[in-house]
Amino acid sequence: MEIETVLARFSTRPEGLTEDEARDRRDRYGPNVLAKDQRKSLAMLLWHAVLNPLVILLAILASISFATGDPRAGIVMSFMIAMGIGLKLFQEAKADSAAAKLKAMISVTATVIRDGKSAEIAVSQLVPGDIVELAAGDMIPADVRMVAAKDLFVTQSSLTGETFPVEKFEVKSSAETTAIIDLTCIAFLGTSVESGSATAVVIATGKETYLGGLALSLSEDPTPTAFDKGITQFTWLMLRFILTMVPLVFVINGLAKGNWVEAFFFAVAVAVGLTPEMLPMIVTVCLSKGALAMSGKKVIVKRINAIQNLGAMDVLCTDKTGTLTMDHVILEKHCDVTLKEDDGVLALAYMNSHFQTGLRNVLDRAVLAHTETHTHIKIPEYTKIDEIPFDFQRRIMSVVVRTPEGKDRIISKGAPEEIFPRCANFELDGTLYPMDHAHIDGLKQEHELLSADGFRVLAIASKDIVPRGVVAGDATPYSKADESALILNGYAAFLDPPKETAAAAIKALQGHGVAVKVLTGDNDLVARKICKDVGLSTEFLLLGSEVETMSDAQLADAAEGTTIFARVSPSHKQRIIKALQSRKHTVGFMGDGINDAPALHAADVGISVDTAVDVAKESADMILLEKSLMVLEAGVVEGRKVFANILKYVRMGASSNFGNMFSVLGASVFVPFLPMAPIQILANNLLYDLSQTAIPTDDVDPEQVEKPRPWDIKALTRFIVCIGPCSSIFDYTTYFMMLSVFNCWNISTTDAAARSASLFQTGWFVESLLTQTLIIHIIRTNKIPFLQSRASWPLMAMSTCIMVTGIAIPSSRLGSYLGFTPLPPLYWPLLALTLLCYVVLTQLVKMWLRRRNWI
Repeated sequence: MEIETVLARFSTRPEGLTEDEARDRRDRYGPNVLAKDQRKSLAMLLWHAVLNPLVILLAILASISFATGDPRAGIVMSFMIAMGIGLKLFQEAKADSAAAKLKAMISVTATVIRDGKSAEIAVSQLVPGDIVELAAGDMIPADVRMVAAKDLFVTQSSLTGETFPVEKFEVKSSAETTAIIDLTCIAFLGTSVESGSATAVVIATGKETYLGGLALSLSEDPTPTAFDKGITQFTWLMLRFILTMVPLVFVINGLAKGNWVEAFFFAVAVAVGLTPEMLPMIVTVCLSKGALAMSGKKVIVKRINAIQNLGAMDVLCTDKTGTLTMDHVILEKHCDVTLKEDDGVLALAYMNSHFQTGLRNVLDRAVLAHTETHTHIKIPEYTKIDEIPFDFQRRIMSVVVRTPEGKDRIISKGAPEEIFPRCANFELDGTLYPMDHAHIDGLKQEHELLSADGFRVLAIASKDIVPRGVVAGDATPYSKADESALILNGYAAFLDPPKETAAAAIKALQGHGVAVKVLTGDNDLVARKICKDVGLSTEFLLLGSEVETMSDAQLADAAEGTTIFARVSPSHKQRIIKALQSRKHTVGFMGDGINDAPALHAADVGISVDTAVDVAKESADMILLEKSLMVLEAGVVEGRKVFANILKYVRMGASSNFGNMFSVLGASVFVPFLPMAPIQILANNLLYDLSQTAIPTDDVDPEQVEKPRPWDIKALTRFIVCIGPCSSIFDYTTYFMMLSVFNCWNISTTDAAARSASLFQTGWFVESLLTQTLIIHIIRTNKIPFLQSRASWPLMAMSTCIMVTGIAIPSSRLGSYLGFTPLPPLYWPLLALTLLCYVVLTQLVKMWLRRRNWI
């Protein structure tokens, strides 16, 4: 809009609002703050924490355990519930803290014009329509539209990641721009004035600002990650098993045996036995152990669930600066007009930067880093005569030095398009050539090659003249008019170079099945250059302006094959993350700026560094102590080890429960007594649970960490359906062995029936416990267990201890208390044969599943 239209739109004027108008608008729009200090009530946080299927399931079963006289199970599950809810409460209580960190980005006061007078007021008191004055060093106090601007350069790296400041104007310079952050007539809250001055009208305050939108996005409840979804899906799968089996067990036993009270307690015990109550403990211990291991590899884990997400990650989105690059601008090339290296050009650039008195920017510091030049060109032999300061109209800075030969040398550096018109000649191999039309196009093409290759280019020009004295009335003998008839000497090209480790780290991540995508606020030329240098494909690139025009579905299609996203805003980064997640990718994001916070919040695993801004660290799930992809690659491997051990328990528990469902149903139909007493089921369950506590210590085969390991409920279901019945087969052979070989059919008298029931229950108890304990050693590896891959010594020791305990219990006083009977000698060789056949069959089925790529 024209400036007059803008002022009319906000019902304001150049002399500003009146105090009464400002007060009315403050009542309407509220204070200019990003987030109010509103905390959810404890009751609301508690409600959110309780709404979890596993918590509800454990609560029901804990209540039943207490009601049926099993305080052990009830206490353990109650502790798990308390721990889970406590962790959830702690995490939700911190949900708004990242948004609160953004308040630190707002300056305390702003210069505003009210009633035609300039005054300093608190930033929180600004309202839409206020006229503010901006000067070098000021923070932008709200989203503002320029009314007047003079040489205004704004640093907005906090929002875009761009290294260099951006010029702002009172009129929109590009009508084609669709990305909000690219609007050159708008300055945004949270950015700062690098140089120049401006008058602007406030167009948005508080949460309505661009930065306010980021704060609100950080306050939103995080989307459930791939790990959270996997745990929930597994929990509901187990619930379906329990809800299907337990009523059947109750009805069948009640009908078959006529004792409905006994059938009820048996069904409840079965429900407790089928519940994966060790899942929270196994998951927590595995993740905690992983967190400790990762801390030794310079990765600090803030949210332990993210460890598995890191292992499951198949797409890593990262910013460019400091991750792929050194985050340090260097002078990459100093060359003549044909791009051939020229030390004379470096000498001129060095003298210009050395003798200037203005603020030295990153480019000057990069030139002055070549300290050897100071001695080589004998700087002490030169004397500074004058300086023609930089300004944003001509975009050139010049110094005048007296040479050892007694001449004055003007040395100018600046944008090539500004230097060229001021040159009469160019130098090549010591010879001067005229800057005529025959040469000018070729010269432009040479420096454009550097720009196209991602370099920030300055042209260097000079000329020697006869020394002059100070003209009367002038403070200095030289002026902008002397920047004419120069000799173009060459170019200085700058770059934030890639890290030496970046290419190797990317190759290692790709070898682990992780695709790397770069999301940067920098321009596409620089992004292509860096990505090419580190071995990333540069064929497919999307600009933020293109992302802006795409629907979510179109962006999801495009994001799959795109490696580089350039000139993207914080909201674009967040959209890209969500688009990839919509295609079933587990997405990690690595960033360290305010502009990265929304993407860190949206990703399955947000990764930042200890040198990042507070907002980024608060939004991240993990903090790297070293900003390196090599460190991250080590974390990925550790995350996959953690998930491999969690998956061992999940597969074992689910397949065992599925098998037990068939075993208990079959026994309930044709066995004339309860196949196992409720107290015996609970004892079996306790020992079985104890045998799994060492799983977090287990070793992981190398091939299990080669590729991402996401949750796959379909694959898990196939595994359960195929492996589970293996145990049922040998449960049934044990039934028939006990009934036929050891005559447990004998129920002719009450005493005979009691002896038969006790012997049957003892035989199945021991066989069931031993097969369930052995199954972990088969499931834990895709290789041949014990021969090609052995478990960790704690898991081996725990398995041995539980199996020995199971064998010893029937002959002990505890066995008598539990209703067990000593087993006949013939039982043990038959049991050994059963276990051998069970191991062989399960291994064969597992190998068949492996060949079909079903596991």
